[in-house]
Amino acid sequence: MSEDVLVSARGLEVHFPVGGGGFRRAPAGVLRAVDGVDLDVLRGETLGLVGESGCGKSTLGNALLRLVPPTGGTVTFDGTDVTALDRRGLKEMRRRAGMVFQDPFASLDPRRTVAQTVSEPLEVHGLRSGKRERAARVGELLELVGLDPAVAGRYPHEFSGGQRQRVGIARALAGEPDFLVCDEAIASLDVSVQAQVLNLLRRLQRQLGLTLLFISHDLSAVRHISDRIAVMYLGRVVEVGPAAAVGSAPEMPYTQALLSAVPLPHPAQERARQRIVLTGDVPSPSAVPSGCRFRTRCPYVFEPCDDVDPALQPAGAPGQLAACHLHGVVGTPVTATPEGVTADP
Repeated sequence: MSEDVLVSARGLEVHFPVGGGGFRRAPAGVLRAVDGVDLDVLRGETLGLVGESGCGKSTLGNALLRLVPPTGGTVTFDGTDVTALDRRGLKEMRRRAGMVFQDPFASLDPRRTVAQTVSEPLEVHGLRSGKRERAARVGELLELVGLDPAVAGRYPHEFSGGQRQRVGIARALAGEPDFLVCDEAIASLDVSVQAQVLNLLRRLQRQLGLTLLFISHDLSAVRHISDRIAVMYLGRVVEVGPAAAVGSAPEMPYTQALLSAVPLPHPAQERARQRIVLTGDVPSPSAVPSGCRFRTRCPYVFEPCDDVDPALQPAGAPGQLAACHLHGVVGTPVTATPEGVTADP
């Protein structure tokens, strides 16, 4: 594995049993929340992970930190197999890898002050030796995220949503991590506050040399903050590449549909452009279609899509990969239009 890769997943699976409905009955099926993901997060980058609700983004982020146990595949963190860590090793890994949650109110204990919340990782990992040192470090962390250290004695209900999220970020930084998973970190915030938190995360990433996995269903936010973008659909990464390429010239039809739903800032361009409207519902992750899992909604579906599951392969710009038969994974390259698919001469 390259020294530039901090976190790597290979064939990662998180499957949950479903059904059964009775005492000692076997499960009726399996929900494939994460279903064979290969993904690298490079040291010092922000990787955006985007997809519709229910596609497995949050489960993938939790599995990378072993907050949920993988049922298959491997995860490595800085060259160490996370799935094989004992309790002591897992504790050290989680000091170096933190999480910023979606709901800043639910993720903070309402009975604990900001100082108690932010200092907890310092106590758990023994990063400061006494109360005075811990209090000084809490003040530094609050300043780092744009809060006045004087608020350390207040409780979560005394803050706005954006301020609570800053407290959550300060807590995540208390362990002096190398890697942060930001799981829908702006989804519950007002639009006016979302940009502030995005800019804060960008500043912290550069200032502290952090590696970020930014999980969101909002492609416009992901484009704003990310160096690279990975797109998930039904438990699988279906496109990955530089943010400029994936965010402006996607090669996977699903990513093209996501991009077409992002509003344009100019009203005339917004009225003139053609949107890609996907038909049908997202299949259940407990009943994944054969072949390409996007084929039941894809406007370009053709013969190989029914039976052959496409792998990620080079497409478009350097470093851009797409899991799609339109890029010639089955023999002859093809050209696609909404009217059909034809073989290239």
